[in-house]
Amino acid sequence: MTDLFHALFWAVSGLTLGFFVAIAATYSATTALAFPALLRLRRWSRTFHVGEAAGATSAPPITLIAPMYNEETVCVEAVRALLGVEYPSKEILVVDDGSKDRTAERLIEAFDLVPAVRHRTARIETAEVLRSYRSRSRPDLWFIQKANGGRSDAINVGINHCRTPLLCTLDGDSLLAPDALYRVAQPYLEDRTTVAVAGTIGIVNDCGVRGGRVEEIRMPRGWVARFQVLEYIRAFAASRVGWNAIDALPLISGAFGLFRRSAVVAVGGLDPDTVGEDFELTLKLHRYHRERGLPYRVDFAPGAVSWTECPSTLAVLGRQRDRWQRGGLEVVWKHRRMLFNPRYGRVGMISLPSFLLIEMLGPLVEAVGYGVLVASLILGVLNVPVALLLLGLALALGVCQSIAAVALEQFALRRYTSLRDLALLLVMVVAENLGYRQLTVWWRLQGVWKFLRKDSSWGEMTRTGFATTST
Repeated sequence: MTDLFHALFWAVSGLTLGFFVAIAATYSATTALAFPALLRLRRWSRTFHVGEAAGATSAPPITLIAPMYNEETVCVEAVRALLGVEYPSKEILVVDDGSKDRTAERLIEAFDLVPAVRHRTARIETAEVLRSYRSRSRPDLWFIQKANGGRSDAINVGINHCRTPLLCTLDGDSLLAPDALYRVAQPYLEDRTTVAVAGTIGIVNDCGVRGGRVEEIRMPRGWVARFQVLEYIRAFAASRVGWNAIDALPLISGAFGLFRRSAVVAVGGLDPDTVGEDFELTLKLHRYHRERGLPYRVDFAPGAVSWTECPSTLAVLGRQRDRWQRGGLEVVWKHRRMLFNPRYGRVGMISLPSFLLIEMLGPLVEAVGYGVLVASLILGVLNVPVALLLLGLALALGVCQSIAAVALEQFALRRYTSLRDLALLLVMVVAENLGYRQLTVWWRLQGVWKFLRKDSSWGEMTRTGFATTST
C-alpha cells in the first residue's frame, strides 16, 4: 500500500510540477511579448494629447451602452463620468434591466429625463422594452427601461437601439478615463478590418473620484480588493498584451470593449443564456470571420482604462469567481470545435487551449496536489525535501511572474506611483500565496461543480459606491 501511495505521490507531484512549468512558460512568453508592445504604447503616449485628438474629424461616432441593475448607489456618478468623457461624437445609452431599487428614479431626477421615442436599428430578440427617455439638459444621454432579462439581454437592447457604427459595452458602475475613448478607437483608425478592441480594467475601490473622474489613484484599503488589483495587473498588463501581440486575443471584457456594430449584429449579439457572455461574444466574432474567410482584427488598447468597483468581501468575490469559472467552462465547451483547430488561427491553436489548461483545468490540478500533500503528511510518507522543493519552485514561479507584471505596468502606465502602493503590491506578490490563492482554487472548484450540474445562477454583486470627493 505504501509503495502504491509513493508511486501515486510521485505521479501527482510530476503532474503538478509540469502544470506549474506550463504556467510559467506561458506567462513568460506572454510577458516577453508584452514588453515591446508596451514600449510602443509608452512612446505613443508621450506624443498623444487629448486636446489635439478632440479636434480631429476622423474620430468615429460611438454609442456607450451601460446596463444597470439595482445600481442606485453609483448610477448618477457613473453617468456623470460617461458624460464627462472627452470625445467629439458619442451617445450614452443607459439600459435599466428592471431594477427593484431607485436606480431609475435617481437617474430621471438627476439628468432631467423625459419620455422620448428611440427607434430600433436591429432585431436581436430581447425582453420587453417598457419605455425610453432622453435628457433635456444633455441630448446625448438616453435611458431605456426594460423587463428583467439579465446583463446580456440589457446590452442587446442597447445594440438594438444603437445608431452609430461603433458601440462600447460597459459595466453600470464604469468610470472611463478622460482619454479612454480616443485610445480604444485608435485601432479602428489604423486598421479598417478591426471588429473589436479591448480596454484595460482598473479597480476604483478607495480611489479619489471627483465629478465622475478618477483624480487620485491609490490602492484599496481592504486586502480583498488589494489582491484583485494584483490579479488585474497580471491579466491586462502582461497576459492580454502578450496574446494580442501574436493576434490571438481570446477575450474582451464586457466591462470595457469597443465593437463594430455591424459585426455584433451579424453574430446575433450576446447570448443571454451564457454566463460568460463577453468571452462567448469574442469567440463568436473570431469564428464568424474565420469560417467565412473575412479579414478582421480583434485588438487590445492597454492605455484605454475603465475604472470599476471590485468585490470588497470574500463572500461576493467567491460568487464572482464561481461564476467566472462556470462561464469559462461553458463557453469553451460551446466553442470546443475551435480547440487545436488550425482553421481558427492562433486563437484556436494557442490561446484558447492555454486558457483551458491554465484557467479552467488549473484548479483541479492544484486541488489534487494539495490533497496528495495532506495525505502524505497524515500517512507519514512525505519526502520533506522534495515537497519543500516543489512548493518553493511553485511559489518562486508565481512571485516572478507577478513581479514581471507589476514591472510592465509601472513601465508603461505608472498608475500606482506612491512608494506605499508599490510596497503593498510587492507584499501581495508573496502574501497572495498564503491563503488567498487557495481560496480562489476552492471557489473555482465550486464553479466546476456547478458547471457539471448545469447551474446557471448569476449571484448577487453588491456595491458600496465610489469614494467621491466634493468639488
